[in-house]
Amino acid sequence: MPIKITSPVFNEGEPIPVRYSCNDVNVSPPLEIKDVPHDAKSIAIILEDPDASGGLFTHWLIFNLPPDTTSLPEHIMSRELMDDGSKHGMNSFGLVGYGGPCPPRGTHHYFFKVYALDVKLDLPPLVQRNELLQAIDGHILDQDELMCLFTR
Repeated sequence: MPIKITSPVFNEGEPIPVRYSCNDVNVSPPLEIKDVPHDAKSIAIILEDPDASGGLFTHWLIFNLPPDTTSLPEHIMSRELMDDGSKHGMNSFGLVGYGGPCPPRGTHHYFFKVYALDVKLDLPPLVQRNELLQAIDGHILDQDELMCLFTR
């Protein structure tokens, strides 16, 4: 079975609840990860908006999640290093951790991308998207994405 990322609070192609946006408390939504390959050493998640006027906008980078991770609760703390050894990268807001949908106007598409990796990444916290993508290149065992919408 291929890896799968879902959320109990929205389905593929649906609007993400306002709670998880800059219009409200702006916390990360709960996520579920299923069918991680048995030989995975870590998991990475990237949330990005390709519709941003300035180009691709990264809302969240978290990596080195343990390979047995099956869910992420609502409101993952915005700390560089988490208790489980996972690390946050720097989002396009210039902040560590999750920054929810916040388009200036219109409807944007948001992609939660999950990667099962054959390595635990030797990267410091606060890396940016391109550094993370470069580090995972050649180490992706499987991947999936969950798309949601948000309108302001």
